[in-house]
Order: sequence, then structure tokens, then C-alpha cells
Amino acid sequence: MIIENFKRKLTAILSADVKGYSRLMRDDEEATVRTITAYREVIGSVVRKHRGEVVDSPGDNILAEFGSVVDAVRSAVEMQEELKVRNAELPENRRMEFRIGINLGDVIHEEKRIYGDGVNVAARVESLADTGGICVSRSAYDQVKDKLTLGYEYLGEHSVKNIAEPVRVYKVLMEPEYAGKVIGEKISNPLPDKPSIAVLPFINISEDPNQEYFSDGLTEQIITNLSKLPELFVIARNSSFTYKGKPVKVKQVSEELGVKYVLEGSVQKSGNRVRITAQLVDATVGHHLWAERYDRELGDVFALQDEITMKVLTALRVKLTGGEQARISARNTDNIDAYLKFLQAVHHHRKTHQEGNILARKLCEEAIALDPNFADPYRLLAWTHLWDVWFGWSKSSRDSFKKAVELAEKSLALDNTNADAVALVGHMSLLKRQHEKAIAEGERSISLAPNAANIYQLLAATLRFSGRAAEAIPLLKKAIRLEPYTPANFYFQLGMAYNFTGQYDEAIAVLKKALKRTPDHLLSLIGLTEAYSLADRMEEARVTAAELLRVNPKFSVANLEKKAPYKYKADLELAMDAMRKAGLK
Repeated sequence: MIIENFKRKLTAILSADVKGYSRLMRDDEEATVRTITAYREVIGSVVRKHRGEVVDSPGDNILAEFGSVVDAVRSAVEMQEELKVRNAELPENRRMEFRIGINLGDVIHEEKRIYGDGVNVAARVESLADTGGICVSRSAYDQVKDKLTLGYEYLGEHSVKNIAEPVRVYKVLMEPEYAGKVIGEKISNPLPDKPSIAVLPFINISEDPNQEYFSDGLTEQIITNLSKLPELFVIARNSSFTYKGKPVKVKQVSEELGVKYVLEGSVQKSGNRVRITAQLVDATVGHHLWAERYDRELGDVFALQDEITMKVLTALRVKLTGGEQARISARNTDNIDAYLKFLQAVHHHRKTHQEGNILARKLCEEAIALDPNFADPYRLLAWTHLWDVWFGWSKSSRDSFKKAVELAEKSLALDNTNADAVALVGHMSLLKRQHEKAIAEGERSISLAPNAANIYQLLAATLRFSGRAAEAIPLLKKAIRLEPYTPANFYFQLGMAYNFTGQYDEAIAVLKKALKRTPDHLLSLIGLTEAYSLADRMEEARVTAAELLRVNPKFSVANLEKKAPYKYKADLELAMDAMRKAGLK
């Protein structure tokens, strides 16, 4: 059939499937078939009641289309309410809970079936829904947000295979107390009570796109400089860099990150010259506080970074002590070639794959050869060896870890005021089960960089493993505020801290957030399995344990037990027993 003969139209697509369907079929195939047959009839009846049509129902999946998004959402809510009543009549291990996703999109009709990006997005949105829950895409949300007595929670942007732009997703809140409310879409955090700033990635406008490592490095150094000051609130690098390559307005950045000021600019590097433009904006009102253009020799880049930092501080009326000014101006090298090698190493290391790790190591070694007293390459070199251990790239984990420790300590010996080096030494002390030293180094790293989100997360992990989980919780909340586009690992650490303080509902909620941020995140599946087990929600614990084994079939509680650096045997046993209780070995 020729593609021109296909019928296209804009339609509301509802996609639904059963969580844990394979397990249900494995445990009792005949009962599962009877239940899903009955449930399909219920769903079909509800779809028709709301002027929709079921267009496909393979296996446990149901696909329906509606002429109206409002009808689709009403239908979804009624489905979940009806299925909840029917599930209550079944034993817990036989309940059949659906996830539902709704999207408004363009589809292709072929006879009675539909295809296309609109369907793919609906399926992705469905995968983000809780069991018994509903999620909608932004296109669907825009059609229903003011028309139904429901609430919504913004879950952020999510990638969809073969779709160029990320899709904004909203969770439908069906409880009456949320009616008319939208959670998390605008400023989810109030402005801090001190000057708050996000530094957007400086745009590389050089003719050579391979010079991007240089513009990124300049941006990161400014963020690092500002992060050293307790008088400021500075958004972490990863959240600022989510805007890289996107045409965004500073007011949007202000709202999404919860800051008052935004620094943006561009970099053009050509031969031995560099041209930089920078401007500081009060993003809440769109007022430019300061703008400057620099045209200098490449070797002046160190002074340029300091100058831009000081201009920002002057505009924000932040006064520095002598010690603070010295720390901002301190640098490990005056060798521009060594510095450029290091920036390239950082660029490749951030790719988080083995080839990038190998190339980063080579570039760090070349930087050290150019300047043996340059501290930063030793620290990054330590991380490359540590990654060899974590990702199984090393022939000898013991030798790689030993090398990482030596390099981290060398970096710290060359510059004992580098917060990242102090934090790394602290983290390695934890892995060596030197808990008191790890805590001391972690606390010192925060005093050196009170806006460094990852450093708070590392110290929080140390405190949890040291039997001080309650103290980890406020540190992790601070890290999450500094990193609004929060990595899954931050949520994982918070979930684990909640586990060890008996706050299991809070742990489950935050670990689900981690998995929505990064589906199949192994650590979060471990934490969620423990949380369900500790909360005595054993059916959900076993289902999550099965997901964990799907992601990593070689997972072993015994191996984890050997590696987890808990200070107290009781904490180790609590975590491991919870996993064994869920059926893991």
C-alpha cells in the first residue's frame, strides 16, 4: 500500500498496560487470562461510554482513540476507579493494575489500527505512570487543564525514541484535595534569601565545533569560582547545562531553577586569540545588570575567568574577604597547553563510556607531563581509575583502586583547598571503611565549596554508611535544591536515608522519582526493593526485585554485602535481610 493512501488525523490516544503481567502469567496463566478478558470488557465499555474506540488490544496492552482529550481523560479516570473496586475483590498477588498514558498527536490509520509518533509518545507517557495511575503529555494537558476537576503534577521532560524533542509529562492527581492544583510546573522552590544565580553554558561560536570543550570549560570554571562563596546560591553545573543548545528565555530559566540572576555569554576561540561576551541579567524582570566583551590572547583566559567572576560579584554587591578572593583567584597552573589538555580530558570523561575514559586518562597524563604540579589532572586521573573499578573495565580492581587513591592524594597534596579533591579523598576513605576520616574530609569539602551539590551528596552517603542517616537527609535536600534537574543518584541516596530512619513511605516516593528520572536505575531498584520489604509490602517488593534482576541478571546480595561500606553490622544486616526477604539471593 502506498503511504499517500494512509489516512492521517489528530486524535487523543489512550495507551494502557498491566504492571507485572509476565509474573501474573507465570504464576497462574488461566486465572490471568480470565481476569484480563473480564477487565478488557470493562475497559471497552468505559471507552465506548466516553465516545472512544478500542483500536488494538494485544496481550496486556490496550490502545484506544478519542475525538476529545477531555473524553479520554474522563474515560481513564473511570477505568482506574472501576478496576480499583474489582481488584479489591482479588488476592493481593492476583490483582491486575493498569498504567494509563494519554497523548494528543498525529496518527496514521490503516484499516482499524493506528500507528505513528502520536502512539509512540502515548506509550512512553504510559510507562511513566504509577500502577493504578494516569499520566498525560503536555499536548494533552493543555487541552484538559482547566476543564476537569482534577489536579496535575509536572514530572519534567522525558525522551522518546525517534522523537527529536523531549516530551513534557504530567501525572493526573485524582484525589479531591488536588482538584484545580498544578504541582511543580512553575517555581517549585522559593527564591533563596541570598543572591541566587545560574550560569548558562557559554555558546561556542568558533568556526570549529570541536572547540566546544573550551566554552564548556570556561562556564564550569566560573560556576566553580562562584560556588566557593557562602554569600551566594549557585545552581549546579548539571542543571545549568540542561539548557545547552536550547533557545530559552532567561525568565524561563529563573522560574524553572528558582534563581533571580542568570549569566550567559559566548566564546570564540581562533588560533591564539579568544573573544568572550558575557551578560548578567536580573531574570525576574529581564533587566541587564552588566555586559562586557573581551578580546584577548588565549594565555589570558585565567585572568579572564577571574575578571568575569569579580564583575558578577560586584554587580550582585557581594563583598569578599581576603581569603575568599585568594581562593577564587587561585589556580593550579599557568601553562595554557596543560590547561587545554585538562579541559579536553573533562569533556571526554563526561561521556561516561570506556573509550571516553581511556582518552580522558591519556589527556590527563599529557597535561601532567606539561606541568607536573598541576593538581586538577591528577584528580581526574584518579576518577578514571575509579571508574575502571565501578564499571568493570579493569583487569585488577585492587590495583586500579590503589592507583586512584594515590592520584587523589597527590592532587590534594598539590592543592589542599580544592573542594573536589578533598571530597574525592573523603569518598575513597569511606570505601576503605575509614568512616571518621571520610566524614571529616566531606565536611571540609563543603566548607570549601558550600554550593557544590555533588559534594553534599557524597557526604550524605558517608553519613548514611556511618550510622548517621538522619543527618544525611537535610544535606540531600540541599543538594536537590542546588540541582533542580536532579540526578537519579541524589534521589536514591535520599531514599536510602529515609529507609534507615524508618520513613518508608517517603523512601518509596522519592525512589520512584529516581526511576522516573532514569528508568532501570539499578541502585534505585535496590533501594525501592528494600523500602517495600522494610514496609512489609511484600508483593511490591518481589515485583521490584524481579525488575532489578531484569536490569542486572547477575545481581547478588552476597556480592553487595561484601562491597557495601557500612560501619555497623546491624545496618548492613537490615539492608541485606530486607533484600533476601524480597526473594533476592
